[in-house]
Amino acid sequence: MINVAVLDDYQNIFKQIIDVEKYVSKYNFKIFNEPFIDENETIVALEEFEALFIMRERTPIKKNLLENLPKLKYIMTSGMRNNSINLEVAKKKGIIVCGTEINSNPAAEITWTLILGLLRNVKQEIDNMFQGYWQTTIGSELKGKMLGVIGLGKIGTQVAKIGKAFGMEVCAWSENLNLSHANELGVLPMSKEDLLKNSDIISIHLVLGERYKNLITKKEIEMMKKTSFLINTSRGLIINEKDLVEALKEEKIAGAGLDVYDKEPLSQDHKLRFLPNALLLPHIGYVTAENYSKFYSQMIENLESCLKNKPLRQIS
Repeated sequence: MINVAVLDDYQNIFKQIIDVEKYVSKYNFKIFNEPFIDENETIVALEEFEALFIMRERTPIKKNLLENLPKLKYIMTSGMRNNSINLEVAKKKGIIVCGTEINSNPAAEITWTLILGLLRNVKQEIDNMFQGYWQTTIGSELKGKMLGVIGLGKIGTQVAKIGKAFGMEVCAWSENLNLSHANELGVLPMSKEDLLKNSDIISIHLVLGERYKNLITKKEIEMMKKTSFLINTSRGLIINEKDLVEALKEEKIAGAGLDVYDKEPLSQDHKLRFLPNALLLPHIGYVTAENYSKFYSQMIENLESCLKNKPLRQIS
């Protein structure tokens, strides 16, 4: 019997997707619905498990944790990249790490939820409807505005295409921007500085690495138009959160739409929660029935393959 910990299943969805009775003779699943308070609590809770099923970047799987889980043999993560796992230590300890496929379209879709929500003041109007008010704000149109896409990969490309469909001008920047790809999309390559200065809406779609941490700070925000909006559905650490809070409080930009944060879940007393020009979502860009079904089904498939010494989708 293999003891399997399913971590951070906030919506208690694992048992709705996986028929655990089917595996009762092979696996002992334990579901953890709440995040751990600290690493010590994590170690105590997980010390008896041979396998972990994790959602990427929710519970950090760092060196000290890995060194204090002597029975751990397998880690199955959603997606094929997970910056919260110390892969070097996992490899040294002989722990097999496998990933899953992930649909990129939900992140592009939630990006446009935030953009449209901000430009048409959706949160305010919904709140006001429940209080009995009618048409209390004036929105803005997308057509003719400049969309700046930072990162023109799978998700950035989808966002850019939708922007073009709305009749927007679209520009893009990243350190390794594919100029041929941008040209095919009808997207104008720009320097980071020019993109910040000229865009009405800036949307971030980068893979988080050391070079992109704090890519947007007070300096970059001050280059932006006072009427512009900043959208982040990528990773929280790309924007300096303290600088963003200050800029929103001082109305240096019109607003921000965020689905990701430095630390998640976002604390109840976080300053972002109290800013009227911040439209916040609880990192639901990838949280769809289709993605979760793919994640958990492939985690099971991965574990089965590991037990046969033929790992699927192995990361480390």
